[in-house]
Formats: sequence, C-alpha cells, structure tokens
Amino acid sequence: MKPLHTPARQRGATLIVALIMIALITLLVVNAFTLSSSNLKAVNNMQMRDEAVAAANQALERVLSTPFYTALGTQTFNVDINKDGTNDFAVATGVPTCLKAWKATPGYPSDVEIKALSAGATWNVNWEVKASVTDSASGASTTVTQGVRTLLSQTEKDIACP
Repeated sequence: MKPLHTPARQRGATLIVALIMIALITLLVVNAFTLSSSNLKAVNNMQMRDEAVAAANQALERVLSTPFYTALGTQTFNVDINKDGTNDFAVATGVPTCLKAWKATPGYPSDVEIKALSAGATWNVNWEVKASVTDSASGASTTVTQGVRTLLSQTEKDIACP
C-alpha cells in the first residue's frame, strides 16, 4: 500500500529561523540591560550633584548669616547631608568679593525697608561668594556661586569694599 502523503525532504529552515530569533531577542535583552544601567548611573550622578549643591547652599547660608564681609580667608565646613553621622561633603567657602557699592537712596523702597532694620547703613553692596564642594566618598567636586546684597555703614563699606 502506498502512503497517502510522502513527507518532503526537510531542510532545517525552521531551526535556522529559530536560532536567528533567539539571537535577536538576546541582543534586545542585553541592550535593555545596558540602557537601564546607564540611566541608573545618570540618575545617581544627578542626585549626587543635587546633594553637593544642597551642601554648598547650607555652608553658604552659615557664612551669609554672619558678618561675612569681614572674613579674611576661606572657611571649611563638613556637611552631613543625609544625617547619618558621617560627613558626606567638605565645603570650602571663598573670601567674599565686593562687586559693586552704591549710595543708598532714601526714596528707593527696598533701601528704606532695609535701612529701617539696620540703622546707620548708607551703602548698598553687592557681593559674590563661592563655595567649592568635594564629595568625601567619590572625590567628585562642584562649585556654587551665590550673590547677595548688604546694606553697610560708611565705615563698614570703607573696610570691606574700598
């Protein structure tokens, strides 16, 4: 008796197609893993930069809350940003730089408001203060620049911003 259907000669095309598909899927998985780890590194770098800027701002606030214009040198602060008892950043603040001084105008509203808080102040002075931050763990660093205006007396202005 003759078979109804004779099998055609198999050539292995299905095997080759399956191997190609497995290779493509493997490449896609490897690419996805590489992309996700790159994104994780980028997010980590952004977080470290934001923490460094926050540490610099904290140190600058300490400096600016004092009569900073009398500072003779740099000051160094250790900052524990995550409050775990370990210093995370070392922040060095530079000597304040006097950018501009001008006589306060009694009719100018902001000068009047500030002058009421500090009697005898007659000079508006713009300052620039820089803070250099170094991450204790990685050694990465950044610099933050802060501008501030103060109202000084004639004597303070002559000493701080000749």
